[in-house]
Parts: sequence; structure tokens; C-alpha cells
Amino acid sequence: MKKIAFEWYAIIEGCFLVALGFFFLQSSQLLVGGTGGLAAISNHVYEISLGTWFFLINLPFFIIAYKQMGKSFTFKSIFAIALVSTLSDTLSSLIVIDTIPLWLAAFIGGGLMGIGLLLVFRHGASLGGVNILALYLEKHYGIHTGKVIFVIDMTVLTLAFQVYSAHQVLYSVVASLVLTSVIGRYHKKAPISQQQPKPDRLKSRFKRFKLLFK
Repeated sequence: MKKIAFEWYAIIEGCFLVALGFFFLQSSQLLVGGTGGLAAISNHVYEISLGTWFFLINLPFFIIAYKQMGKSFTFKSIFAIALVSTLSDTLSSLIVIDTIPLWLAAFIGGGLMGIGLLLVFRHGASLGGVNILALYLEKHYGIHTGKVIFVIDMTVLTLAFQVYSAHQVLYSVVASLVLTSVIGRYHKKAPISQQQPKPDRLKSRFKRFKLLFK
């Protein structure tokens, strides 16, 4: 029970840090990639709350999570995304930041989100579509989560040119670099047992091994 309680506390703590980082970026009209970036872009086009967009955009990815990552992972992820969505809207209504340099907002927001995501990842959950995809690719193919997130983030930030200025996108790239740098340096890959080659590959390697002794 103590272990389970600590696990859920860490997930909640991670969600709060992500939401706080989200708040700093949104207050400065910056964004990051992934579903968070898509939510920010969508919020510019259709003014629904950012938290609502974040939750709605992530919904389709839960199908992948349920089929590929299991019930526990899916439940924790739904909880985490709902909490971040709620906290993001709550912080926006409670706190107002009038002036903050864009470079500082980028470093604070990206850093907080990176640390928060690490806590969520390490306790068997994720914060949405890109993270679910990244964890799936790491679990089954050994591709580091930070690399997957970086590539997708850059794609989303390219789309951001449609609604954000070049100046804002530039500092958003800085925020994404800080975020992925934190994950890349401190996130541990999935256990070796989860990265084993598929059975067919094992069989082919075993056959080649036997041929060496014929």
C-alpha cells in the first residue's frame, strides 16, 4: 500500500509540475510540441479552454494505450491527463503574469514540464498521445523516449507558424529543447526484459548460431 500511495503521489506531483510549466508558456504565448502544442494551436483557432483542448486531443490515443500498454497504464494516463487539464485551467484563473522575458518563460516552462513528465513516466503513466507513442516505441523497439518526442515536437512547432509569430515559435523551440534535454538526460530506458527481440528474430538467430557448429 505504501508503494502504491507513493506511486500515485509522484504522478500527481508530476502533473502539477507539467501544468505549472504549461501555465508559464501559455502566459507568454509560447507552446511546446506534442498534444500540448496542438491544444495551444487549436485554442488560437477555436477559443475553448486550453485544458479542454488538451483532454479532447488526447482521447483517441487511449485506444492505443489500452490495446498496447495495458489497463493500468491507460487508467493512470487518463487520470494524469484529466488532472493536468484541470490544473492548467485552474492556474490560469488564479495567477496572472503580466511581464516575463520570453527566454525565461521558455526555460522555466520547458524545465518544469520535463521534470514533471519524468515523474509521470517513471510511475507507469503518460500525458497523452505523443508520450504514449514514445513509450510504446521505447518498450517494443528500444527507441529512446526523448528522441521520439523531439522529432514530433519539431513537427508540431512547424505547424505553429500558421498562428504564432516567428519570434514566438523560436522561443517555443527553446522550450521544447529544454524539455527534451531533461528527458533525454534523466529518463531511464525501459527494462531490458521489455526490449527483447521478437520471437521470430530469436529463432532465426538461434538457427544461425547452430549452423556455426555444424
